[in-house]
Amino acid sequence: MTLRSLLAENTSIAKIAEYLDALTPDERAREGNGLGRSEQARLFEIAADAPRITLAHFVPDDVAPGRAVHHPGRNTISVFEHFQRFEKRFTRPTAERARGLLAGYNASNAWFVHPGYFVAYETSGSRRSPEREASREAWERRGGVVVDYFQVPDGLELPAGWPPVRRNSQGLQRLVYHRTRDFMRRVSSHVSIGRASTEDEKGDRLLDYWFTLVREPPAAERAG
Repeated sequence: MTLRSLLAENTSIAKIAEYLDALTPDERAREGNGLGRSEQARLFEIAADAPRITLAHFVPDDVAPGRAVHHPGRNTISVFEHFQRFEKRFTRPTAERARGLLAGYNASNAWFVHPGYFVAYETSGSRRSPEREASREAWERRGGVVVDYFQVPDGLELPAGWPPVRRNSQGLQRLVYHRTRDFMRRVSSHVSIGRASTEDEKGDRLLDYWFTLVREPPAAERAG
């Protein structure tokens, strides 16, 4: 049995979660980040029936503020697997004004693109701006957490070793992160699946790009 075979059999998300939770961390990383484009798209749809994902999936409650939690992932943007491999790194900021959000950035094998900084928050929460209230139900249907590249963690204390914060309208990261958001769904205790969206003069719409993330075990949840 593999994650691929479970997807081919149209297995429920509960059975997929049970399978992934029983694996070792190395096995789970290989399985969770071993899917291709069509498989990731299918997993995202199946994950609509999963328990709603929260910020605690990305930074567990027992991780101290200011510590970094790494989520190695695989996206479907590039045709070359080397450039599909990346990490999303999250932290819970210590500042009171950052309550209800996580800060983070993408560490990519595409070395020529600056890290894409973001803030993440729950789609049902109070971090949304007033002008976004009209789309609340649509966002909640997409996923429980949104990784928002429209916002960056300016002025917040971040883990030592993280790169300088830059807005995503600058440099080559504009081609990847500018005007985008990722909507996240839970797959299992450590695995999540996301789908990208964009918002511009044509409106707010989902894109046909998906990615998986597998949270590293506690021993690897380190500063930096």
